[in-house]
Amino acid sequence: MEPSTRPSVWKTLLAFAILYLVWGSTYFAIRVGVREVPPYLFAAMRFVIAGLLLYGWIILRGEPSPSGVQWASASLLAILFFVLDYGLVYWAEQRVPSGITAVMMATTPAFMALWEISLLRTQRLTVRLAVALLIGLGGVAVLMSRSLNVGGAPIDRAGALAIIVAALSWSVASILTRKLPLPTSQIMSSAVQMLAGGVFLALTAAALGEFRDFHPWNISRGAWLSLLYLTVAGSIMAFTAYVWLIHHESPTKVVTYAYVNPVVAVLLGYFLGGETLGRRTILGALLVLISVVVVTTTRAKKSGTTFPGEDAG
Repeated sequence: MEPSTRPSVWKTLLAFAILYLVWGSTYFAIRVGVREVPPYLFAAMRFVIAGLLLYGWIILRGEPSPSGVQWASASLLAILFFVLDYGLVYWAEQRVPSGITAVMMATTPAFMALWEISLLRTQRLTVRLAVALLIGLGGVAVLMSRSLNVGGAPIDRAGALAIIVAALSWSVASILTRKLPLPTSQIMSSAVQMLAGGVFLALTAAALGEFRDFHPWNISRGAWLSLLYLTVAGSIMAFTAYVWLIHHESPTKVVTYAYVNPVVAVLLGYFLGGETLGRRTILGALLVLISVVVVTTTRAKKSGTTFPGEDAG
C-alpha cells in the first residue's frame, strides 16, 4: 500500500481542490434531495450507482477483483463511512441546515487528533492541542445551546447528535483505512467501499421502511439533478480523491478540507437555500474553524512511526 515515490505536486493539489470545493457543495445538494427522498434511500441510490460505475470501469480495465479479506475490510469501512457517517448526515439534514451540518462535520479533525494521540501515537496531548479541542467543543455548544442568548434558534439536538456521531465514525474509518488490508489500487478501494456502502445503506433503508415512502414519479427535477451531482462529483470524484490522499498524506493534513467545506456550504445554503446566517451561526462556525486550524497545524511528534508516502523522521 506504500508507494515507491512521492506523488506529483499537481495531483496532490488537484485532489485537495476537489475535496475543498466539491465536498463543500455536496451539503447543499443533500439538503435538496432529502426534502423529497427518504435519507438512507437517497444515500443508497447515490453510492450503489457510483460504486457500480466505478467498479465496472476498473474491472473492464483489467484490474483484479479484490480478495475475500479485502472485501471484508472494505465492508467494515463501508459501515463506518457510509451507514454511520453519510447515512446519519443525510438523516440530520432533514432537521439541520446544510451550512450548519458542514460546520458540525468540521469537528472531524478534533476526533482525528484524539485517535492520533491514542492509537497512532503521532501526536501528544499538549496544552495547545487541548485548548484547540475545547474551542471546537465550544463552537458546537454555541450552535446547540438553548440558554446562550446570541440570536437565532439553536439547532435540533437529535440532528446535532447524529452529526457528531457521523464525524466520529468518519475519523475512526480514516484511521482504519491505513491499517486494514485493502486493494493496492486506491480507485478499486474506493469502488468496493462505495459499492458495499450503497448495499448496506439500501438494507438500512429497507429496514426503516423507506421504500414504502418513495414514489419516483413525484420527485422533482431538482432532486434528480442533486442525485446526479452527488453521484458523479461528490462520490466518484471526491471520495476517490479522499482515499488517494489518505494513503499519501497524514490524516490531519487530509482533513484540512474542513477549513473550506463549511464556508462553501454556509454560503451556498444562504444564497441558494434561504438558510439564515445569524450571529449564532457565525460565532459557532468561527470557533470550530479556529479549532480546526490549530489542530491541523499542530506538528506530529517525532517517532519511528511513519505514514504511507512520508519519510521517516
